[in-house]
Amino acid sequence: MQHVTDQMGRNIRLPAKPQRIVSLVPSITELLYDLGLGNEVVGVTRFCVHPAQARQSARNIGGTKKIHHDRIAELQPDLIIGSKEENTSEDIERLWKTYPVWMSDVKTISEGINMIRKIGELCGRPAEAQHMAQDIEADFDNLKSSFAGQPNIRAAYLIWHKPMMVCGSDNFIGDVMRAMGLQNVFDGHSGGEEGTPRYPAITSEELVASNADVVLLSSEPFPFKDEHIQHYQYLLPHSTVTKVDGELFSWYGSRMAKMPGYLRELRSELQSS
Repeated sequence: MQHVTDQMGRNIRLPAKPQRIVSLVPSITELLYDLGLGNEVVGVTRFCVHPAQARQSARNIGGTKKIHHDRIAELQPDLIIGSKEENTSEDIERLWKTYPVWMSDVKTISEGINMIRKIGELCGRPAEAQHMAQDIEADFDNLKSSFAGQPNIRAAYLIWHKPMMVCGSDNFIGDVMRAMGLQNVFDGHSGGEEGTPRYPAITSEELVASNADVVLLSSEPFPFKDEHIQHYQYLLPHSTVTKVDGELFSWYGSRMAKMPGYLRELRSELQSS
């Protein structure tokens, strides 16, 4: 057995090498497969779309916020991996009573890299995880240095349409924005009635008043389409409005390896627009 501490500071006792893993987080499911742990993953959410075989070879245990506890019980996992942001506290508290549950809490790029190392250690893939983490860390360092000294681009990052919700303070997307030299115009927003400081709900008037140079419409969780580009371009005629790949802004885990190249190209497009 091994005793480990998760990213929420909880101490967990689990097998030296877990054999039956349930992942409650799509990006962590992808990480587990990329670390060579696909055979050990027995349960995933219906949102675990990467890799494609995950939902074919593992049991669907529901959504990230609507977990089917009976299905998890049938799987008899010796490790469940969740996320403070993705999963509900009620579900996690219930699971903790029966299973070893390791929780991620990622709000920065460095915490995402640390999570990769930690999961590699607790699942018996420390060398693979360390190699992946080092490569990602080096690529993000190069990304940040390439934009050093350049003026920041004022940006609003939208995650939902009605109500209009944006990336606010103290979250992973915001740190990714900083890495590519974007100044989040809603960092520090109080959240309003329907949102939180991390993902505040805003009004059209607040968006216009933000004077953002660019408005980024994320591909997830709300599927922004061309019609939404037209809507926001009408509101902000002097801003650049574009859709962006939400996975490459928010999926901490092995997908972080693809982020620096995408972010560098996007920054170049925004500068030239």
